Amino acid sequence: MKIRIFVTGGTFDKEYDELDGSLYFKDTHLPEMLVLGRSRVPVDTRTLMMIDSLDMTEADRETIAQNCLKTSEDKIVITHGTDTMVETARVLAEKVKDKTIILTGAMIPYKFGSSDGLFNLGSALAFVQTLPASVYIAMNGRYFAWDNCRKNKQIGEFEEVK
Repeated sequence: MKIRIFVTGGTFDKEYDELDGSLYFKDTHLPEMLVLGRSRVPVDTRTLMMIDSLDMTEADRETIAQNCLKTSEDKIVITHGTDTMVETARVLAEKVKDKTIILTGAMIPYKFGSSDGLFNLGSALAFVQTLPASVYIAMNGRYFAWDNCRKNKQIGEFEEVK
């Protein structure tokens, strides 16, 4: 059972410019994270885009959905920025059926060393193997139904809304 991983950017993959203090994108950290986490799960990774989710358009979300529809794998993990993760999950739930899709990300960039990204990625890989077909968000060691969560910006965590 191979898992498809789609990379879209977000804080997960941001780099830090020590000279001017800005965050930017270069390459995904996903292969390094899988090695560091000693993952033995067979995966096939594809970078769809490297953008901040606040800059994501409906066309970008459609690109993600179309890639989920076209891939032969029925277990999919998507790395995504946390600010609009719920919006993308909504689009996927409307368009993609009979696949288990987990969106995950990080509040702190992986390159900072204290990131939650590695833990969230591991959780997403576990959840995608065990949950029934639907769309979920995996953050902070928990999974949430796509239509029952939000990012609580005051505490920096995802939470249920119902």
